[in-house]
Amino acid sequence: MKKKQSHSPDQLLSFYKEMLTYRRFEERVNLAYTQQKFSGFCHLHIGQEAVCVGVQAALQADDYVIAGYRSHTLAIAKGIPAREVFAELFGKVTGCSRGKGGSMHMFSKTHRFLGGHGIVGGQAPLAVGVGFAIQYRGESNVIVCYLGDAAMNQGQVFEAMNMAATWKLPVLFLVENNRYGMGTDIRRTTSVDQLSKRALAFDMANSEIDGMNVITVHNHVNEIVTNMRKHPAPYLLEVMTYRYKGHSVSDPGAYRTKEEVLEYQKQDPLLQLAAVLKDQKLATEKELIEWDETIREEVKEAERFADESPIPDLSELWKHVLVEE
Repeated sequence: MKKKQSHSPDQLLSFYKEMLTYRRFEERVNLAYTQQKFSGFCHLHIGQEAVCVGVQAALQADDYVIAGYRSHTLAIAKGIPAREVFAELFGKVTGCSRGKGGSMHMFSKTHRFLGGHGIVGGQAPLAVGVGFAIQYRGESNVIVCYLGDAAMNQGQVFEAMNMAATWKLPVLFLVENNRYGMGTDIRRTTSVDQLSKRALAFDMANSEIDGMNVITVHNHVNEIVTNMRKHPAPYLLEVMTYRYKGHSVSDPGAYRTKEEVLEYQKQDPLLQLAAVLKDQKLATEKELIEWDETIREEVKEAERFADESPIPDLSELWKHVLVEE
């Protein structure tokens, strides 16, 4: 990799506030779930905020993003208003999928966020289809396909990567390796010590980076997508991160020790960047606290919007289920 780019004070402050927003958003979602404001599956992104913030900062507004089911914050990062994501969680008509998708199926054609997919690895073939469309139209966009570590054991992911490599499509396969596929340590289910090595089967460029540091993520992804626009070809990036909560809100996470979680929390993305901000005299502890208070209120307002929004009318059952030419 080339020399890493430096970041302006505004960029660093933006990174911090975005990560803090996503942390507080997901904490509020967790609380709303325990208050039984909504039900069903719900997977939180707490601890992994540096990934989506660093990645999104490297993308253009008209690039595409597709993901699995741990995607509330990815959707917001791509431009979907937080209140629409909250409303979707609550099954309200003001949600980004008009209350029909719920936690696992955030979507926005306008913002080119293509889901939110509940089938493990199911987004990979769709990402390849979008990559083919980009190539067919002669566009310079890229698509980022977020995958969990366990999705890397799915056959459709291998098929998708093979097609992308064969046709030289601008697809960034990004693996958020948070170490556990549900409750199983990924090291117990794979024969390689690095998931990024799977790219070698397809002669695909690949790398592994620290996903707990937003600056590292942004630098690395920015270089990948900049090169991909000039020389279209897929790339497999393994981002080492960690989720503080269980696989879903109903998972107590008893398969790992408190000591392990605490060890990763010492590497918290927010703590790391806060230290940089204070060291560079870009923020004081008082300002960090004030930003936190402001963001907490903004997130509460997004939840209030969802609370007060109407549920879909029964007529919605017959809408958006078929496209007729």
